[in-house]
Amino acid sequence: MRRVILVGVLAMLTVSITVLALLPASYLAPLIERGTSGLITLGDAQGTIWQGSAFIASAPGKDAAITPLLPGRFEWRISPKILLGIIDAELSNPGSLSGTVHATGNWHEVNVSPAAITLPAERLASLGAPLNTLRLDGRMRLVWQALQVSLAQGKANLVGSMDLQLDDIATHLSPIKPLGAYNLSFIWQGQRADVALTSKYGPLLLNGTGILENGRLRFNGTAEAAVGHKQQLANLLNLLGQRRIMNGKDIIVLSL
Repeated sequence: MRRVILVGVLAMLTVSITVLALLPASYLAPLIERGTSGLITLGDAQGTIWQGSAFIASAPGKDAAITPLLPGRFEWRISPKILLGIIDAELSNPGSLSGTVHATGNWHEVNVSPAAITLPAERLASLGAPLNTLRLDGRMRLVWQALQVSLAQGKANLVGSMDLQLDDIATHLSPIKPLGAYNLSFIWQGQRADVALTSKYGPLLLNGTGILENGRLRFNGTAEAAVGHKQQLANLLNLLGQRRIMNGKDIIVLSL
């Protein structure tokens, strides 16, 4: 009887391991959608959950086609050690990522290696408001230093810094192209990030600071036209916020 039970247990373990090893990559799609509140999904997923590839797409509506959000296919490798609580994973995409991203750690804390990802501004409109209204064009690059991600009470806590670099940014709301170049920095401490927006150059000057906490942004800043561009940018500035006179300057107050 014991031999029968032992054989049965071994057979169940063998089947379980085989099933886990062959789980298709498509099983990750609903997890990605759930983790991004339905904004992002995986398209044309191939391989298994342990080693596969797919393109990143905005989650489609009913009967809508899945359109790639970022260039190239993302390839991943996840060590089965994750079942034992040890995380060792890699993510690569020569079309979007500056290099291979490594994630190591355990179920409670994960360290993510420094890297950068290119974000085509024109494709971000598919993520909805306000990006679909602005219909931005230009070059975007998200750069991050070493990040530490931990889980507490089912929520992710992030420690580290990242910068969203926006170059030659334009919008259909203004005939001036480009409007300028900007940098949006994030200093993360748990579920809160201190945010700072600065202008590098351009006829439209944007500056401000804020706090991103629990998915909500509180931001205060200013927008103004560089010398010689006030008339050309008048309509756009009126759409951005309330006009005020500060220190003798005619500026727009940005508040979120």
